[in-house]
Amino acid sequence: MLAAFIFLLVGFMIGRLSMTLQYPILSEKAFGNLSKSYQEIKNDYLFGVKPGQLINGAVKGMVASLEDPYSVYLPGEQGEDYMKSYQPEFVGIGVEVRIEDGNYIIDSVIKGTPAEKNGLMAGDLLAKVDGTAVSGKSMAELVGLLRGKEGTKVKVTLLRPGTGKQIVTELTRAQIPVTTVSSEMKNDGIGKITISRFAQSTADEFNKAFDSLQKKGMKSLLLDMRSNPGGLLVPTIEIANRLVPKGKLVLEVDHKDKKKVQTYRSKQQKPIQLPIVVLVDGQTASAAEVLTAALKESAGATVVGTTTFGKGIVQTFGQFRDRSVLKLTEAQWKTPNGEWIHKRGVDPDEKVEPPSYASLPAIPTGIHLKRNDYGDNVKTLQSMLVALGYKTGDSPGIFNESTVTALQHFQQAEGLTVDGELTDKTAYRLMERLRSKLAEEDPQQAAGLKLLRNR
Repeated sequence: MLAAFIFLLVGFMIGRLSMTLQYPILSEKAFGNLSKSYQEIKNDYLFGVKPGQLINGAVKGMVASLEDPYSVYLPGEQGEDYMKSYQPEFVGIGVEVRIEDGNYIIDSVIKGTPAEKNGLMAGDLLAKVDGTAVSGKSMAELVGLLRGKEGTKVKVTLLRPGTGKQIVTELTRAQIPVTTVSSEMKNDGIGKITISRFAQSTADEFNKAFDSLQKKGMKSLLLDMRSNPGGLLVPTIEIANRLVPKGKLVLEVDHKDKKKVQTYRSKQQKPIQLPIVVLVDGQTASAAEVLTAALKESAGATVVGTTTFGKGIVQTFGQFRDRSVLKLTEAQWKTPNGEWIHKRGVDPDEKVEPPSYASLPAIPTGIHLKRNDYGDNVKTLQSMLVALGYKTGDSPGIFNESTVTALQHFQQAEGLTVDGELTDKTAYRLMERLRSKLAEEDPQQAAGLKLLRNR
């Protein structure tokens, strides 16, 4: 009897050891708290809760405890939609957005998409998606809200500058083609290629654009990666294979404690003899910095603009059976010269700052400024007017008579109501004119073109 008891005890201990080895979390002291909390909430919470909700919340909490803005957990459909965002096509409404002062602004509307058919416009502020406020949410979370199954409905709430109106519209999700590369031939045989981000199709798009420009007689390349937030590493390396001489280092990826070190060298098949200038700014990040550094250090390219963002870490995507996604920082990367650019960025060879007005904050939607008002918004208004050639006097931040007169002249030139007061309609037109002015002047592009013409 004693022998049988000892046998059972030993069997229990071996089984427990096996479980601990298989699930190391069981040996963590705090796991008991997690298990007890889960059981108590599941069994006793007054309003009831589904187990899946608790588990997803626990995973989100674990990721949040890392205090890493680049690591995120996206449950269920949000995870699936996020993974689809890198595919050549996705199901959504057809808008590209940017973050401006914590708000999501529609940057462009893709032709032929539900967004265009429902009258969404560039400049619209995206306030809610299916009743959920989007301000403060990550881009990944916003993507998860906007995208879904083809044919399903999504309701968006917009604030339209110039009208002061809130617009609520229901759209039917549809297949949206992804375009991440555009190109044009400039004078003097300079081919310009712009890469907006790195998705699955980006390398193919780049190669088609590059081949097309070569057929048109391209003699040098201006590669614009300003405001490119990065994306997938594989297409980035494929583009480097096209531009960096064979055998030259592209980057090195180091995993935790250097347990795994990956070295990527160019596999260029056909040498190219083209001077290259790369345009960058403070929003050029991640994979875009990988390509910038590779071209600068291994291909002799000249980098023009301002110091890049400085994201020298790599995230991997892991998708679970229920379609949830864990995006986790697992490695750091170094440039061909062995530099870790995290929080430092890639410095340009020729520093060219954008005009001061390019960094002016947006004027908040719904604001009304008039004579004798004062504050930062008035100062921003005055800076915008001065940039457009209107004189506002010597009282920054004070809505003085000179500011009233300057605003009236602008309103008259634009065919707006001439009252010398700032409302959404006038504010929107001001920002629109500044964007056009920046596109026309573009000192960074001008510097890049000058360098290529002198070679």
